[in-house]
Amino acid sequence: MASSFLSSLLFLVLLIAASNAQTTPTLPIRKDPKTSQFYTTIQMGSNLVAINAVIDLGGPFLWFACNDYVSNTYAPIPCGSTKCEVAKGIGCVGCNLPPRPGCTNDTCGASPYNPFMDMLVSQGYAEDTFYMEDRLSVPDFSFSCMDKDFLEGLASGATGMLGLARTDISFHKQAANRFKLPDKFSLCPPSSGIGKLSVGVSPFSGSLKTTPLIINPVSTYPIYVTGEPSDEYFIDVRSIRVDGKPLSVKSSYFSLDENGVGGTKISTIRNFTALHSSIYKPFTRAFLKAAADMKIKSIAAVPPFRACFSSDSISRTPAGPSAPAIDLVLPGNDVYWRINGGNSLVKIDQKTTCLAFVDGGSNPRTSIVIGAHQLEENFLEFDLVSSQLRFSSSLLVQNNSCSRL
Repeated sequence: MASSFLSSLLFLVLLIAASNAQTTPTLPIRKDPKTSQFYTTIQMGSNLVAINAVIDLGGPFLWFACNDYVSNTYAPIPCGSTKCEVAKGIGCVGCNLPPRPGCTNDTCGASPYNPFMDMLVSQGYAEDTFYMEDRLSVPDFSFSCMDKDFLEGLASGATGMLGLARTDISFHKQAANRFKLPDKFSLCPPSSGIGKLSVGVSPFSGSLKTTPLIINPVSTYPIYVTGEPSDEYFIDVRSIRVDGKPLSVKSSYFSLDENGVGGTKISTIRNFTALHSSIYKPFTRAFLKAAADMKIKSIAAVPPFRACFSSDSISRTPAGPSAPAIDLVLPGNDVYWRINGGNSLVKIDQKTTCLAFVDGGSNPRTSIVIGAHQLEENFLEFDLVSSQLRFSSSLLVQNNSCSRL
């Protein structure tokens, strides 16, 4: 009897686990070797059109070029409709050409933004069926069309961008609503192989550190209404340590003020972490000194980097190059984001390796922008229910990787 009960219980547990796996919205993450952008592949519409979309952590919604897009289930979102209000549509847009996806009248106005061109374009919102791995789908998925003339700067073969910001029409929000999951998502960007973007259920079972996600009171999007907060993800970095020693920098350079200036945000669009000049200069000096103490030889800098080293003088570990540890110190007892050599250094050529941080200028809108190179092989979970970020630091140090999750 006991054996039968245990067998039934085990079967039930396996059934629930299989059910969760089948209803966990998941997308692959790949790294484009030329641009170092992270992108994913989705399918849209009745014809299952494959679209490569660059992942934009701060982007408010999905957009892609609709010039050649054909789908029987495509429908423009009417201006003045409830769905237009949810999307925060701006006015109405029309089109004088024959109707097609991206060219319709009385359509809810959208403003897709290509950050690589710094170009905001007037387009219209639409909806269609969004398909993921294992043919999971989100019907009536809201997105914006874009014209193919505005794709400059995107990874080779990419025709759109997948927005993951804190909005009601971001990918994770629409997927969570469709599958009745909590609004949280995780990213694990790979240095090679295929990483994973998951919604609702975390694919990572290891230990994670936790820090609050904070709200920037002023929008950081190119166009916004006065009083709107930013939809991007900010965390409260209080200080930086290099090789265990804190930088001598005024705390005001790290803080976020009432005008939305300062603070620290996380970006998949910026290749390398950018620091306010008043942080970057002492940071670089501290790293050069710590590197010299490790017998790492400095050589001529290669722009845009200010500190470069002879690759031959850097020892290697299974987790990447050995370098002084960098810690982004966060609120709480011994909470910090450790950046090891695999994320702090970038190989320029066979002879040259550089500190993979750049000078963000003396008057940046945001003091620290954590870039894509520093995110590689880090597991990040954005929990919008509890407004917390859970993070692993480099998985390589733990003998793991994003491609193995």
